[in-house]
Amino acid sequence: MLQPKRAKHRKQFRGKRRGLAYRGSTLAFGSFGLKSQEAGWITSRQIEAARRAMTHYTKRGGRIWIRIFPDKPITKKPPETRMGSGKGEVEEFVAVVKPGTVLFEMGAIEAKMAQEAIKLAANKLPLKTKIMSR
Repeated sequence: MLQPKRAKHRKQFRGKRRGLAYRGSTLAFGSFGLKSQEAGWITSRQIEAARRAMTHYTKRGGRIWIRIFPDKPITKKPPETRMGSGKGEVEEFVAVVKPGTVLFEMGAIEAKMAQEAIKLAANKLPLKTKIMSR
């Protein structure tokens, strides 16, 4: 699964989920893409599940580009722990996604197959998305 090799700070604030994506909102590599329509977090497990769904359906044909990277650490406190005593330990890494961000791209594959593969990947994600093409 994806996670940063090293980071300046081990734990981060949660942050706000406001605004639209201006960067990374157009197709840059492939002919087909999956674009988010709402803000949220996508975990490294969800990215991997979507990637596996696409590669499995295409039988490893075509090219796939993952345009997001989970670089935000999310902490959790253990169950049945009293309030206070600091922030919890890092549990997982997420990618912060704004509306308009292109999540995945596909190329070198026919349109029908690419759209079906992208649809399978979209089912693995917790956000509303739409399929786009050049």
